Amino acid sequence: MNTSKTESIPHAHSDEIDLLDILIILAKRKKVIVLLPVVAAIVMAGASFMLPNTYKASAKLLPPQQSQSTASSMLSQLGGLGSLAAGAVGLKNPSEVYVGMLKSVTLADRIIANFDLQKVFGTKSKEQTRIELAQSTTVTAGKDGFIVIEVATTDAKLAADLTNSYVAELTALTRKLAVTDASQRRVFFESQLLLAKNNLVKAEMSLKQNLGSRGLISVDSQSMATVETSARLRAQISAKEVALNAMKQFVTPNQNDYKVLATEITSLRAELAKLEYGTPGEGQAQSAEVSKDAFENIQRMRDLKYYQMLYEILAKQYEAARLDEAKEPALIQVLDPAIVPENKFKPNRGILVIGAFFATLILSIIGVLVYELIKKAENTPNIAGRMAQLKAYLRLR
Repeated sequence: MNTSKTESIPHAHSDEIDLLDILIILAKRKKVIVLLPVVAAIVMAGASFMLPNTYKASAKLLPPQQSQSTASSMLSQLGGLGSLAAGAVGLKNPSEVYVGMLKSVTLADRIIANFDLQKVFGTKSKEQTRIELAQSTTVTAGKDGFIVIEVATTDAKLAADLTNSYVAELTALTRKLAVTDASQRRVFFESQLLLAKNNLVKAEMSLKQNLGSRGLISVDSQSMATVETSARLRAQISAKEVALNAMKQFVTPNQNDYKVLATEITSLRAELAKLEYGTPGEGQAQSAEVSKDAFENIQRMRDLKYYQMLYEILAKQYEAARLDEAKEPALIQVLDPAIVPENKFKPNRGILVIGAFFATLILSIIGVLVYELIKKAENTPNIAGRMAQLKAYLRLR
């Protein structure tokens, strides 16, 4: 009884596979497990030598640090109006701006034309050449404020030349855009200043003629205070309208700064209307107290004060734009220019061969184990039926 019971134990567990069975299978198929990775490594080594060497050149730039331009600093003297006008000019993060310029189509087309890259890359169209150049180029802006330009090509000298060309074209493009922007602002404020000057001369002549024909007529202090306040409000409204027109060149009406400025203009207009017209009772009382000649004096003095204040504001804006135009554009400093790389960037043949060897080794072990398991299952009566059923379900009908 004990003997039969002891002999039935291994039979009950004959279908199970333990660690020793796995080692036996691996030892049995050792030639396959060893030869396949070796062959794969040899094939990969041969294929890697067919891949062309790629060289990477890099340059590190320090963009101009963000600072207030002459226009922004002078406009800040105008209070709320100055801050809005400076916002219209727009001071952005230098790194982001220059990275965008380096990735622009304009700069890419210049480099393509300078090096005839369509012929070098063997592309059929300029669009494909741009894509090829973009895939070969990496532009990153680090947290330290530096911009790194990297170009990888199969020609070491070409990689360095392309990288340095990016730097040269960026400098030229920056200089051109800076001058154009300053010139546009100067011309705009110059026309507005000329208009305000002409109106100021007309207001002075009108007041002079009125005083010459009617003589000097005294005006009470309250009326003079009203004239001063009214002129100041009208000048602020006009100056903000000029800033709003200038802002249209940089932002859309949906921008928050544009809406804020438009709202301030509406508020100032309401305040001016209340000051000039007031309530019906107040207007009638003031009209009764002020004579016709004095009232005309007040109107002409109000116009004169208004154009004087407006001319002063626009003169500051014009002077700021003129100084910005005359000022040299911000300098892009090259910390590390690109040099011809001596060592290849890729392919790393050692890593490719080792990777192919170990990947094939793992696949070989898995394949051998699966093969032996399937073979053993087919020769085991209680599993063979289920294997046949599985194959039947997997078969396409």
